[in-house]
Amino acid sequence: MGAALKIRDDVAPDELRRLARRERDGRVAARMYAIAHALEGIRRAEAARLAGMERQALRDAVVGYNARGLEGLRDRPKGRPPQLLAEDEEAALKAAILRGPDPERDGTCSWTRPELVRWMEVNLGKSCHPASLSHVLRRMGLSRQKARASHPQRDPRASEHFRKKGSKTR
Repeated sequence: MGAALKIRDDVAPDELRRLARRERDGRVAARMYAIAHALEGIRRAEAARLAGMERQALRDAVVGYNARGLEGLRDRPKGRPPQLLAEDEEAALKAAILRGPDPERDGTCSWTRPELVRWMEVNLGKSCHPASLSHVLRRMGLSRQKARASHPQRDPRASEHFRKKGSKTR
């Protein structure tokens, strides 16, 4: 086994504990406590156990702390996947949604997420899972709503008549 990794000592263990008590992020606070224990001479494995972490996690925290100080104890932001659609493609999708489907052109009488995915494949050359499309729609300011199916050859006057007078089958 090699020598223990030296921990910078510009912040006293008591100060680390005081800062840990005020810290909102529990993971950062645990790292502060573990480093404070190690600075006081407690074995690294025991210091990690007291803080509720593995010895390797304490070593990683020490490396970050030595490199960037207290900021090195925070988790770095994770990378995000690139957006599925560019701005012009999102605008085209939004225009198609607001315009509504044409049964002859689009092959559907209501936009569902699977139908929108199919439309994207045909018109934009992009593909995604229907559940992922919800994120795109939300980012565009649209909400996911259940479309009420309507027959393309329905008679609006007959529907209005039925709505006013009801069914005559009683």
